[in-house]
Amino acid sequence: MLRLAADENFNNNIVRALLRRKPELDIVRVQDVGLAGRDDDAILEWAATEGRVLLTHDVSTITYFAYERVRAAKSMPGVFEVSRDLPIGDVIENLMLLAEYSVEGEWEGQVRYLPLR
Repeated sequence: MLRLAADENFNNNIVRALLRRKPELDIVRVQDVGLAGRDDDAILEWAATEGRVLLTHDVSTITYFAYERVRAAKSMPGVFEVSRDLPIGDVIENLMLLAEYSVEGEWEGQVRYLPLR
C-alpha cells in the first residue's frame, strides 16, 4: 500500500473520507508533521525522506519543484495532482485504487494528474 502525504492546500474532506473508507491507510497531512508554511521544495524533500507520494491541488508550482528534483537525480516518490473540479467521490475512488494497488516505488519520479487516463 502506498504511503501518502497531503500538502497544505489539499482538501481535508478527501483525507477524512479516505481514512473513513480505510482507517489503516498511511496518509498524513504536512501540517500535522510540523511542515505548515514550508515551501514546495521542503515538502518534497520531506516526502522523499519519508517515502511518501504527495497529494496536491497545486498545479502551478509543485510540478516545477518535483521535476527539478528528478533532474537533479534526487529521490521524488511521486506527486498526484488532483483537479479541484473533479467530483469528490471520483477523487476518493481514484486515490483508493492507487493506494491499494500500487507497488512501492511505482510512481518514483512521476507527476500524475487525476483522474488517470
